[in-house]
Amino acid sequence: MNTTYPASAMAKFTQKTAYPRKELETRIVHIGFGAFHRGHQAVYNDLTNQLTGDYWGIFEINLFGGNALTDALAQQEHLFSVIEKSAQNTTSRLVRTLTGAIHTPKDGIQAAIEKLVEPQVKIISLTITEKGYCSDPRSRKLDLANPLIAHDLKNPRAPQSAIGLIVEGLRLRREKGLNPLSVLSCDNIPENGALTKTAILDFAAQLDGDLAQWIEQNITFPNTMVDRIVPAMTPEQFTAIEKEIGYADPCGVVCEAFRQWIIEDNFAAGRPEWDKAEAMFVADVLPYEEMKLRMLNGSHSFLAYNGGLAGYEFIYQCMEDAVFRKAARHLMLQEQAKSLSPHLAVDVNQYAALLIERFSNPNIKHKTGQIAMDGSQKLPQRAIDPYLTLQQRGIKGRALATLIAGWLHYVIQEITQGRDVADPLNNEFKAVIKADAPRWQQALSLLNIQSIFGNLAADNSDFIHDVQDAFTSIETHGITSTVEKLIK
Repeated sequence: MNTTYPASAMAKFTQKTAYPRKELETRIVHIGFGAFHRGHQAVYNDLTNQLTGDYWGIFEINLFGGNALTDALAQQEHLFSVIEKSAQNTTSRLVRTLTGAIHTPKDGIQAAIEKLVEPQVKIISLTITEKGYCSDPRSRKLDLANPLIAHDLKNPRAPQSAIGLIVEGLRLRREKGLNPLSVLSCDNIPENGALTKTAILDFAAQLDGDLAQWIEQNITFPNTMVDRIVPAMTPEQFTAIEKEIGYADPCGVVCEAFRQWIIEDNFAAGRPEWDKAEAMFVADVLPYEEMKLRMLNGSHSFLAYNGGLAGYEFIYQCMEDAVFRKAARHLMLQEQAKSLSPHLAVDVNQYAALLIERFSNPNIKHKTGQIAMDGSQKLPQRAIDPYLTLQQRGIKGRALATLIAGWLHYVIQEITQGRDVADPLNNEFKAVIKADAPRWQQALSLLNIQSIFGNLAADNSDFIHDVQDAFTSIETHGITSTVEKLIK
């Protein structure tokens, strides 16, 4: 078993920072040591340390899953690899910015709380996915009935959720008279800072109104827009790492070469100069994140559900199909782009061309099944909201309706065939879908779930008509024929 990163691998990296790691100070505590964080924020931070000489260390906390990842990280002295692949080139990068890691089921929640209360900590950052915020996707309020939240409200000193953990950490920082800090969401969610703030304040208010007021007055929650395709790791990906550096790094990730990070410059206790590593600090993130969530993520979801129905395992395979490639471009430019703010100072044609190129990269094995996960949390911002905006502007959202119809078929297929859907509403899907009901009745039962669709099923006949038309076409004529109709 390794007790350090192999010297033979260290010698093979094409990109490696050289700042003194012994001078790293844990000023960022990050919750959610997943693949995206390793390929995105950690890379930016490592590069920034090198470029500025101001050494911000990141300490990692994992609340769920097994402890193999954090154990392996400790054995490697908290070093890990990032293999960046374009269609033409491959770069191997060693990331050196981590100061430690804990897995709370193994190390205990108290160890995590204590890290948040260290006086030098200036930022708590998060990649916990949409469901980790325990919020209703339509109202964006904290879901007090969520089992994790219900537990934490009864046991606030021994939380299980990220929201409960942060509130307990902030309570103790206030009690000890420590400096305020910032809570920085790095998840792919619209207005992620505002969502985080609402969840934290809603939780705190249930416990102590004065604490909630202190948080509102002292803690900042910057919005961010994050972008880099970092697929879930597979045996094939670990083999790709081993091919590059001669070591199958269990903590390494393989991702695309492109990366982007746009951050609202609203920090209570300072922040790294991430802009030196090509991040962008702005006053308002919303126009950028709306463009990305709709044009990139909405198209990803379209390909995930409909490409999955067509039998494609990976996004790049969808793009090798001329029908799906043209349909993705149509969705981006003829629907999603037309739902954006008219004041957005971005060339959407150029952006769409970049997205098509990124989606087509055969070196990035991004599974349609991975993107399809947690659809109940993603559909509102990726499909429903842009459809309604187009409706207000007198534009038909046929491709968006087809995206939603593809999701309906995906969920119905999984449930009726006895499989669980990787979604926090899986149990609700099981409860409302009757196996012996006609297909469209099964779809309507999903369209009546208010936490996803609100009252659209009852109040918006055009929406239901368009979705039913696409849904029936998929059922009757097949997915490829249905998608092809979008580009004729």
